[in-house]
Amino acid sequence: MVCIAGLGNPGTRYAATPHNLGFWVVDELAARHGISVSKAERGTLSGVGKIQEKDVLLVKPQTFMNNSGAGISAVLNYRNLTNEDLVLVYDELDLPWAALRIRMNGSAAGHNGVKSVIAALGTDVFVRVRVGIRPEHEVPDTVEYLLAPLERELREEMGEVVSYTADAVESIVAEGADTARAKFNRRAGGLQEEK
Repeated sequence: MVCIAGLGNPGTRYAATPHNLGFWVVDELAARHGISVSKAERGTLSGVGKIQEKDVLLVKPQTFMNNSGAGISAVLNYRNLTNEDLVLVYDELDLPWAALRIRMNGSAAGHNGVKSVIAALGTDVFVRVRVGIRPEHEVPDTVEYLLAPLERELREEMGEVVSYTADAVESIVAEGADTARAKFNRRAGGLQEEK
């Protein structure tokens, strides 16, 4: 079973913020594959189903971003899964808007939710799907940007970003992270990585 966890903050106050991009991708995958992500399980909302004929567990931590690792670690333990079964999807302010990077390990790069997951799991070895949310204009207050609803123009583009990221996650499940990385890594919207 593959555990696909999206990072975000629970509650309507944060629903439209860029920091909830991980939740949006989980919701997109749930809609595509008829999976209900509504079971309260170990500090998360979860749902079990199939993607590309493979068993998956979709997870949205309900512990708030900075403590995301608690719920994810608890669910993995409860389901007898390990860090090698985890695909973590999250926003990345260090990457330009709509860029996508699939990585197998590495630091949290200042992302508190990822720091929490690494600390809870005791390892940085897990597949992560990093999605760029840095706009072209200057961001004077990063916390305010992350936790405020997206500007209308960016919100209109978010559908493509979420869809593309969900495609990448489906590829990870079906073909593995290395193949998915070669297909889906891109520097910014519409720009593929150079091979």
